[in-house]
Amino acid sequence: MGKAAFVAASRRARRAVVMATSDRIEFHMPVAVGQLVELAAHVTRVGRTSMTVEVAVIVETLTTGERQPAMCGQFEMVAVDENGRPSPIDAECLTTKEA
Repeated sequence: MGKAAFVAASRRARRAVVMATSDRIEFHMPVAVGQLVELAAHVTRVGRTSMTVEVAVIVETLTTGERQPAMCGQFEMVAVDENGRPSPIDAECLTTKEA
């Protein structure tokens, strides 16, 4: 889930990002061996240097095609410069389509 949040935030900011917090991780059901797991991440809030990314995990039983939400969570990601310091997200990235 953290990697999916990283990808979505990196695509939105078009720069390096780091995870500041993971919050409100909800586990709805266990994932069994042999089930397919699909992750969907999207940026829900963009601030000056930080973003909130929501990640949903869907589990699919391959033999039946049944799909159910398994877990979801929120991640705060911060854009950083080459020294690892918070860096402003470009204004044009604020209006682009969600990653």
